[in-house]
Amino acid sequence: MTEPAIRLRHVGRHFGALHAVRDVTFDVMPGERRAVLGPNGAGKTTLFNTICGDFPPTAGSIALFGTDITRLKPHHRTRLGIGRTYQTSLLFNGLTVRENLFIAVRGLRPNRFSFRRPHADDDGMAKARDLADRMRLSHLLEAEVLNLSHGQRRQLEVGMALAGDPRVLMLDEPAAGLSPGDRPELLSLLRGLPRTLTLILIEHDMDIALPAADIVTVMKDGEVVVEAPPDRIEDDPVVQAIYLGGGH
Repeated sequence: MTEPAIRLRHVGRHFGALHAVRDVTFDVMPGERRAVLGPNGAGKTTLFNTICGDFPPTAGSIALFGTDITRLKPHHRTRLGIGRTYQTSLLFNGLTVRENLFIAVRGLRPNRFSFRRPHADDDGMAKARDLADRMRLSHLLEAEVLNLSHGQRRQLEVGMALAGDPRVLMLDEPAAGLSPGDRPELLSLLRGLPRTLTLILIEHDMDIALPAADIVTVMKDGEVVVEAPPDRIEDDPVVQAIYLGGGH
């Protein structure tokens, strides 16, 4: 049988008396698109950070393609194949799109601390150009990040997360703050990612999450309350109670 890309077993995370995540168990299979939904305070981002290693779990276990990563540091998880974005932008505003992408590529290589200026034919520069093309930013390679639209910044963040050729890409609210006009472009990018890549995203916007997902996990109060295909989520009574009953 194929090993899950991500396997969570009874994962919990508490901060003192606050149990942010409780007894979460599910598998994400290779190539799957998984959306994690829920109201504010549901535990979505804490679960994300637990998988990525920012907050190690206080209970349970996490495996990446069969390898136990429960106690590994975040940079070790990155090297094993997890890429991610954050809710808050972590871009270098004073640098260009090309330079941001190059830094993301260079940061995962053995010579990342070198102060030598890269040549034009440097393979890291070539990869930065390729990532810009994949993210539909090639026309903005020399633009300073400070001057990008919010949607373009989100596209750049996804490109930087792809710099290490991850096997699992985790996106934390990629549509947050996007205008209605920017959302179709983001959705098109997400749906165009290759199926060799496993995608897990936290998202408040169902118009982004449901079309991009194969399976949807809904959380409330740190627990998984619903797990179903997208076409069953909106009509699920538990989901309706959460979102329409004032939980969101």
